[in-house]
Amino acid sequence: MKLSIVVPALDEAERISASLAPLQPLRAAGHELIVVDGGSRDATMETSAPLADRVLSAPRGRAVQMNVGASVATGSVLLFLHADCRLPPRADTAIAGAMARGRRWGRFDVTLDGGSPALPMIAALMNARSAATGICTGDQAIFVERAAFEAIGGFAPLPLMEDIALSRALVRSAGQPARLAARVVASGRRWDANGAWRTILTMWSLRWAYWRGADPCDLARRYYRFEPRDAPALQVFAKAPVPGRVKTRLARTIGDEAAAAVYRTLAERTLQTAAAARRAGVVGAVQLWLDPDSEPAAVAAWAERFDVTVAAQEGDDLGARMRGALRSSTARGAAALLIGTDVPGYDVAYLAHAAAALERHDAVLGPASDGGYVLIGLACDVDAFSGVPWSTPEVMAATRARLAAAHASLAELPPLWDVDTYDDYLRWRELPTAEATA
Repeated sequence: MKLSIVVPALDEAERISASLAPLQPLRAAGHELIVVDGGSRDATMETSAPLADRVLSAPRGRAVQMNVGASVATGSVLLFLHADCRLPPRADTAIAGAMARGRRWGRFDVTLDGGSPALPMIAALMNARSAATGICTGDQAIFVERAAFEAIGGFAPLPLMEDIALSRALVRSAGQPARLAARVVASGRRWDANGAWRTILTMWSLRWAYWRGADPCDLARRYYRFEPRDAPALQVFAKAPVPGRVKTRLARTIGDEAAAAVYRTLAERTLQTAAAARRAGVVGAVQLWLDPDSEPAAVAAWAERFDVTVAAQEGDDLGARMRGALRSSTARGAAALLIGTDVPGYDVAYLAHAAAALERHDAVLGPASDGGYVLIGLACDVDAFSGVPWSTPEVMAATRARLAAAHASLAELPPLWDVDTYDDYLRWRELPTAEATA
């Protein structure tokens, strides 16, 4: 059994080293540690980097952050550990034992570490409630078989009560949780800061409201005192996979039919990734924007299979078409990301990085290795496209200059490559995830 330990974090630079250091023996034993930052304004990511296998960026919200971490995990069992919690010794052995006894998910008992004399009683009540109901809290370090987690679609992308929603779903699909007596030590700082009894009343009133059907976004506003943001729309620019009209440079070498098959495979993988990002809460609506020469009927199967809306690109050149698509969101004050279909490196984590960047910047770009870009996102209505020399190696530089001239703040992602030429095709075929068709 390999554990993937997913740690969501936000502004934890002062504490994160102390939280991650005890996990290093688990890494040495072959388990995996993934930290997912939710937009920290301190050095949480930089401090975490030497102590984790991967450090990712995602939009703020534990549910989304943990979903993003799970999307890149390689272990057979996922363990979700809050940044202010410490696992008990030999936690991996305890989890392996629970799995060997036929459990598919579970949690630890919890001890609260703080100054309030009420904390032992609060912890005892948390453990007793969980034992009686099967509902677990994030402070109890929930662990789950990866297949069971994926079968329910992961955490519901809620800004609050995500642990309760996950527990409910797992009880229905995977049975009762394993209840491990070994104790996770969780920080009691919120009880110490706000008063134990006041915090208890707040949490129980929020839970009661949630059970009665209150909107989790409203509850998050009350609890966190911040306004949850809508996830950006994801716009996928595409063509109908018609031989002779897609991947024409590649078709010169492998033929029209084979090039169209490659395009179809890449496009379907992109749409699958988009749907996964939507389930994770990284993006909102997924929109398939067809070029002017494509008929919507040609992609009707994609629209149904991936649950996407289809729209028509409009404009005299690529820049005008992209600006028109993005303005359909930004004109309403909503952010949007725009991608193509032929980039093997797209994954949920990459889209999460882009969405997180738009929470703090006006624009985000994902550079391409050929001088263009594979992703653009805008949080406001800004013209990033006029005067750009399309289909040249100067596209990225010209776009940077346009954004700078508009005084738009810009974030850049790591570069990716797309499949345009035969050399790109050969490179793609060597990837373990490639479903090469030619």
